[in-house]
Amino acid sequence: MAGTSSSGDAVEVVVVASAFGAQAVRRAGHAAWLDTVRRAGASGFEVRRELFSHEAEASFEALRALGAAIDARGLWSVYSTPTALYRDDGGLDAAALACAYTEADALGARWLKLQLGGFAGQADGARIARVGAGRRARLVVENGQGQGDGTIARFEALFAALAQEGAADVLGMTFDIGNWDWAGQASLDAARALARYVEYVHCKSSEGHGARRFPVAPKAEDPGIRAIFGTLPRTAPRGIEFPLDEHAIEDDAKRHVAWLAAA
Repeated sequence: MAGTSSSGDAVEVVVVASAFGAQAVRRAGHAAWLDTVRRAGASGFEVRRELFSHEAEASFEALRALGAAIDARGLWSVYSTPTALYRDDGGLDAAALACAYTEADALGARWLKLQLGGFAGQADGARIARVGAGRRARLVVENGQGQGDGTIARFEALFAALAQEGAADVLGMTFDIGNWDWAGQASLDAARALARYVEYVHCKSSEGHGARRFPVAPKAEDPGIRAIFGTLPRTAPRGIEFPLDEHAIEDDAKRHVAWLAAA
């Protein structure tokens, strides 16, 4: 489980590849943005599998080369995949988990981020532990934008089930601040309920209504955002998962990295 540190400590900041624009990343590739991330002062870079332009980018050789390029710039990585940990029928998708672990380890990722999926009450923690045995990456599951995997109660049930099975430490949580809006949940309530499980934070707010929401940068003066940051552990790195200003990408990245590190 995530720990806490004093409020005066800087927080590690990650730039999520999607912040540069999905089409731009698919066109130029993930490696094209690494120097921008480094110059922005970030600690890490989140690779998004859904932004690969072709399947060859998920090969062992390609992931290893990308990981080497990330490491050469003094960065560490998160490997994000839209794969769900649990199938729609509620069962653990062990095969998908094993595949995702293999790709994350080829990259050399610190964390492997999956969606929760159709968790229905049985966590199957021992099996998760067996699949994850000897892996380099730490598994974290993210709250999604739907009622299926985006509710506070669903995550409380997951962690309660893991604890009951004696497998509380097999995974942690990626807390996506903005995604709670899509699911109709209060993000501060979620932070208060789930903070002890949070190991990585996706930072974004949203604008719009219902399904017609879109991600935007959180506002430093927003008291709700300040309260969420004050509730979540500062040991959890914060990822920029909102669009950066395409007309001044590097300056915008630098500004947001500095703010998130200190907020």
